[in-house]
Amino acid sequence: MKKLALRILAIALLAVPFLTSCKDDDKEKEEGENATVLENLKKGVMEGKLTEDYSLEASTSYKLTGSFTVTEGATLTIPAGTEIIADAGGTEVYIGILTGSKINIEGSSTSPVVMTSAEGNPGDWGGLTICGLAKTTAGADAVAEVGGFIYGGADDADNSGSIRYLVIKGTGASINSESQYNGVSFYAVGSGTTVENLAVINGSDDGVEFFGGSVSVTNLFLENNEDDAIDWTEGWNGTVTNAYVSHTIADFSTVVEADKDNNNPKIINLTAISTTGGTALQFKKESGSTITGLYLSGYEVDLDMKDEGSLSNVFIDGANPDATLLDIEGNATKYELNSGKDSEMVDISDWTWVSAGVSAELTGNVVGKVTLNADTKYKLTGSYIVQEGAELTIPAGTKITAAADGTSVYIAVLMGGKININGTADNPVVISSANAEPGDWGGLTICGKASTTAGVDAVAEVGGFVYGGNSADDNSGSITYLVIKGTGASINSESQYNGVSLYAVGSGTTLENIAVIDGADDGIEFFGGSAMVKNIYLENNEDDAVDWTEGWNGAVENTYISHTIEGFSTAFEGDKDNGNPTFTNVTAISNTGGTGLQFKKESGATITGLHIEGYDIELNMKDAGATTNVIVDGSAADVTDKDGEGKNFDFNSGADSDAIDISSWTWRTASL
Repeated sequence: MKKLALRILAIALLAVPFLTSCKDDDKEKEEGENATVLENLKKGVMEGKLTEDYSLEASTSYKLTGSFTVTEGATLTIPAGTEIIADAGGTEVYIGILTGSKINIEGSSTSPVVMTSAEGNPGDWGGLTICGLAKTTAGADAVAEVGGFIYGGADDADNSGSIRYLVIKGTGASINSESQYNGVSFYAVGSGTTVENLAVINGSDDGVEFFGGSVSVTNLFLENNEDDAIDWTEGWNGTVTNAYVSHTIADFSTVVEADKDNNNPKIINLTAISTTGGTALQFKKESGSTITGLYLSGYEVDLDMKDEGSLSNVFIDGANPDATLLDIEGNATKYELNSGKDSEMVDISDWTWVSAGVSAELTGNVVGKVTLNADTKYKLTGSYIVQEGAELTIPAGTKITAAADGTSVYIAVLMGGKININGTADNPVVISSANAEPGDWGGLTICGKASTTAGVDAVAEVGGFVYGGNSADDNSGSITYLVIKGTGASINSESQYNGVSLYAVGSGTTLENIAVIDGADDGIEFFGGSAMVKNIYLENNEDDAVDWTEGWNGAVENTYISHTIEGFSTAFEGDKDNGNPTFTNVTAISNTGGTGLQFKKESGATITGLHIEGYDIELNMKDAGATTNVIVDGSAADVTDKDGEGKNFDFNSGADSDAIDISSWTWRTASL
């Protein structure tokens, strides 16, 4: 027996390092996973488990690429103006706040926090789920129908943080026929949690659902959630104050669905309006509520006691409902309210924050004068064409998300039309697809009346637009501080959209501080005309950064070109007749080789202040045109022929001026 005991002790002692090692490995693994989560957050990507306090950057766009959970003891802070774009990954994409953790959403009336998928379509992603330690009839440590999250305890005053000014859109991904994510799910969330000014729009399931708990909500906007706008179960006993529900789509479920035990939650001031009929208030089993200030309009059924529960469980303006059973064959549960549903409507005229999550569509023709609103999120869903005599104004800070539908999505300004993009250094205008992938959409095309070697009333290779005339100082408007991404959709092997295409645009047009990033074709291309540009930033455009043809004779001051991807064409491509455009201060830097300046046929240019770095070929006269067409710092290009064929050259001098200092061009980093 003693020998056996000694043997067991020896085995146990040998096992100690192994067990310790396992614990250390687990800890190292957890620390490694958290480090990855933190590193991704710094890159603007949300996925994984957050195990420590973290604050997102204000007024910044993040991508939610999978499940993102905040674990016990950690707090996630989301400042005003932050936008979270969720992948349309269904149930795999959601935000979960677990018991013992907190979320602080610090939006404001002018800068709400927005959580949405790129398209904002119902069911695109899960939504926001918060788990607390308040009481629920499901008991302590209950298991949620979504995520398998644990929730529920005995602390009705439990604090899961605060939500102020949040707009959430495109939620409600379906797990199965019985279980779906909601816009916001409150699992046993306590009264210590603050929820104020919350909008849930276009969800394929409920807008908000309460699973027990005692949390209250003030100022709740719910639009076109396809199941219930407000749902509760498991004995929720909180209060909703000021709720506005809008139904404009058919076949939704209800405004209110209450289920199971009745802990008499309260609703103070509820306005619900339907243009498609449907049911307003539904109470299942023995559930009920106290409602004051009710306004209902457009519903076929005002009240449904679905399981023939007692009307005495429901109070409207201090009394049981004054209701008449509807004359429907076999109906014993559905009523029309005789009174108590015509209180004053909730006034949402100052709930302007709601529109931050609602994308207004841009498509069709612009006629007359149209001015966009910087506080509105716009979705470019097709061609948006400024007609002759019309004027489109886009104020500073406006963000336009272009649908990734290729050549069918673009903005065009026709001859005689104008576009005014009035960005500022602090608030540039951004036009981009959600993922900013090259070729996602067309780009911006402007047609003017200046001269082009293609003649008067020429026809563009994109859109069949007409351009060209005899007015060198033609004015197509003004563009200042514009960031454009993900352009260059291909029409065919020979024709593509560019980031910005300027067809015979005149010198009367203002073009300053423009960034074109990640385009599948050219950054900017001039088709004749006399347009002049100041401060242009061109990064990783897959064909040419600056391209011109048809005798363009304008000028560019301060051009910065960056190439960090392989397979691009050139920094410059000049083609056809030489209108001798002028460039002052050109910096082109590549870390992947390639060709710097290319001139086809007899094209040329006058360049001062050239800095070219990292290109395999610095100057290419593709059709063996004369290098004397290229004037650098006042003289014909000083070059050496690389292969003796009169086509590929390196600069001997004139290409090493100081690089442009773009440290103050912070506007170029703006995104959706």
